[in-house]
Amino acid sequence: MATSLNFVLFQYLMFIYMFYNPTNSGAVQLNSENIDMTLASNELVVINFYADWCRFSNILQPIFDEAAEKVQATFPESGKVVMGKVDCDRESAVAARFHITKYPTLKVLRNGQPTKREYRGARTVEAFTEFIRKQLEDPIREFQNIKDLEQLDSKKRIVVGYFDRRDMPEYNTFRRVATNLKEDCQFHVGFGDVVQALHPPEITFENAEELTEEGLPFLILFYAPGDLESIKDYKAIVQLDLISEKQNVNFLTADGKRFAHPLHHLGKTQADLPLIAIDSFRHMYLFPSFKDIYVPGKLKQFLNDLYSGKLHREFHYGPEKETVADTNAIDDAKKPTTPPESTFKKLGPSKNRYTLLRDEL
Repeated sequence: MATSLNFVLFQYLMFIYMFYNPTNSGAVQLNSENIDMTLASNELVVINFYADWCRFSNILQPIFDEAAEKVQATFPESGKVVMGKVDCDRESAVAARFHITKYPTLKVLRNGQPTKREYRGARTVEAFTEFIRKQLEDPIREFQNIKDLEQLDSKKRIVVGYFDRRDMPEYNTFRRVATNLKEDCQFHVGFGDVVQALHPPEITFENAEELTEEGLPFLILFYAPGDLESIKDYKAIVQLDLISEKQNVNFLTADGKRFAHPLHHLGKTQADLPLIAIDSFRHMYLFPSFKDIYVPGKLKQFLNDLYSGKLHREFHYGPEKETVADTNAIDDAKKPTTPPESTFKKLGPSKNRYTLLRDEL
């Protein structure tokens, strides 16, 4: 009698389960035909890999489906999040692809890529919903001032992005990377005016006086009209490697066609563009090869050679040598040379407190 009663109760529970949890409700039923599209078109996908014969799978299924419906109502935006489920008996190839060996298994995928950890939280509707909410939090923190970057926590690796606007394809790519690596790195971003403060400005005949009044030497990229790649690379290197020098030097770009006169002083023409030079307001110094900007630390060393006086000494006495074997070469090079005079100083005020100090030195 007891056995018969248990059998009837089991059939009743299975009947209730089948009608309570139809395969087309709650979590999205995933298979070999729709899983790739689902992963590719959604930022976050949480998948319940289950087996119908597994008791724990049957316990989890209605909870997971209810959570999926709540998540869908909370985050209705298309492409944001999907909670899906895979019947591993019917979709053995999909289960093998994700190395499923136990049931149920809960996988978390961001932008189509599995995260390092499976879902290990509580298996309740509230816990699933809260987990999804945290996963969808923006991993990027926006800063309003460059000084904000000085307060960053150095315990994690830091990635800083600069964009003119938020609605740019490049920023969307940056955000996708941030969501994938949010557990390993801190991501920070600046927009608009913050970006302009970091970008090397364009020097013109109209703003030269204002720039020279700051009294800082210029590191200038002379580019050919239409050469956007060189400008882009120069800006990126300044932001990545030379941002700490902003208080010591003005980073500028200049149209090489418009400023042909400084090129002439350097012994160069438009055919030699792009090129980089320092104008110290006394002399101009040419960076040996534009391609060397891609060598880590090379451009920064060029600035350090300015600060130490090495560039000025080498103009007068030739390249500095350290070995005894090169003594004769040093003697031959000690014939005085005349470095090109500053060009941009002439575009600024004839005298101010900075130039007076430099003249005294």
